[in-house]
Amino acid sequence: MARTVLPTILLLCLVSTYHSVNGIFMEKLASKKLCADEECVYTISLAKAEDDYNAPDCRFINIKKGQQIYVYSKLVKEKEAGEFWAGSVYGDQYDEGIGVVGYFPRALVKEQHVYQAANKEIPTTDIDFFCE
Repeated sequence: MARTVLPTILLLCLVSTYHSVNGIFMEKLASKKLCADEECVYTISLAKAEDDYNAPDCRFINIKKGQQIYVYSKLVKEKEAGEFWAGSVYGDQYDEGIGVVGYFPRALVKEQHVYQAANKEIPTTDIDFFCE
């Protein structure tokens, strides 16, 4: 479980470090998100990409077909999961166990294993959509 929490903690540390130095706050994609816990740090599920996806801006992640994605939150639109989920991807270039974290379209993936229910509705903040 600690391994699945690491990418989110690293992202939060990086965002706090760069907030005062570089970056911009992008438009919010949703006002709420579904998470497995109050801090949104635990992995909800493991999904597999069914197609390639090229990120349109720094809030999103590039994904290759067949890539595994750890899902951490699901943006909410009107009491149901929205169009985008947040997660991390790993590949050969991430030898240290550090993946890339960002949003991706939920229609792009198929959940393979659900670890915990995403039943905590949490308000999003500006930092959820921060780009360095």
